[in-house]
Amino acid sequence: MLIRSKAPLRLGLAGGGSDVSPFSDLYGGAILNATINMYAYATIEPRDDNKIVLNAVDKGEYYELNSEYQLEINGQLDLPKGIYNRVVRDYSKKPLAFTLTTYVDAPPGSGLGTSSTLVTAILGAFAEWLNLPLGEYDLAHLAYEIERIDLDMAGGKQDQYAATFGGVNFMEFYDNDKVIVNPLRIKPKILNELAYNLVLYYTGTSRISAQIIDAQRQNVTQKKESSIEAMQKIKQQASTMKEALLKGELHQIGEILDFGWQQKKQMADNITNPEIDELYRKVLAAGATGGKISGAGGGGFMFFYCPGNSRHRVIKMLEENGGQVKRYEFVTSGLQTWTID
Repeated sequence: MLIRSKAPLRLGLAGGGSDVSPFSDLYGGAILNATINMYAYATIEPRDDNKIVLNAVDKGEYYELNSEYQLEINGQLDLPKGIYNRVVRDYSKKPLAFTLTTYVDAPPGSGLGTSSTLVTAILGAFAEWLNLPLGEYDLAHLAYEIERIDLDMAGGKQDQYAATFGGVNFMEFYDNDKVIVNPLRIKPKILNELAYNLVLYYTGTSRISAQIIDAQRQNVTQKKESSIEAMQKIKQQASTMKEALLKGELHQIGEILDFGWQQKKQMADNITNPEIDELYRKVLAAGATGGKISGAGGGGFMFFYCPGNSRHRVIKMLEENGGQVKRYEFVTSGLQTWTID
């Protein structure tokens, strides 16, 4: 028997960073994101030899362990271990034996929510296998707790919900981990045009998002006025982006992205660097009207809004700069799980 799952990665179009505590707890956060046809995959194959095998194919990591009630968190594939520990503690109440094989379509630190989406996919596979009573909100919240609380990994709240629900969503974040996911009904031609005009580009470098997020959190805790003001404007950007998409006013998207990018750079150090700033200048000169780094910043994927036929000039410039332009489409489905006998 094989238990499989897949969960989509996401583009954070607006509001990124306002979902990170303590800002979201103190002021409330707002995010607009959209899932794309790049995925995190998980396959569970039950075993009868009291062994656990963890095989992260994309990372080239393979570990064989004895099946125990709780696995040691020691820096070796801690994400699946943390999920296993929580599932055993709260649900199965006994050790499990299985082979877990995972793969993600983007590298870690790329800014597309890879780690949180992988947690969602693995947790979804366990829920399918053990028939766990988890609705969409339940599963997304549990994935968040495992990553942010159990494993103490820095980050926001949006990725687990994007991966679980899928589609284009306006998300609101409040104190006590309250989250409201508002699916947006975007006309197909508007969504198609948005995908055509948004050029997704991998810089060829990854970054350690935890360091940037920790700096952002410290700025809020220390009440750094410029950072908090920037986060408030980022939060408002999500509402502005939502209105533009619902009304089909795509000519505003580049300007809204550029506004958000200028604010994001004020939230913490290391979000940008001279190479990224120079690339952004070249992209605007080639015809883009705005863009941003996807995720916390510092590297990974970027995307740029290229109206009309300017995408071709922008792509040519980007390819000459190195890195890789990635083709994609928006998808409406979130986490999917299934069993093959």
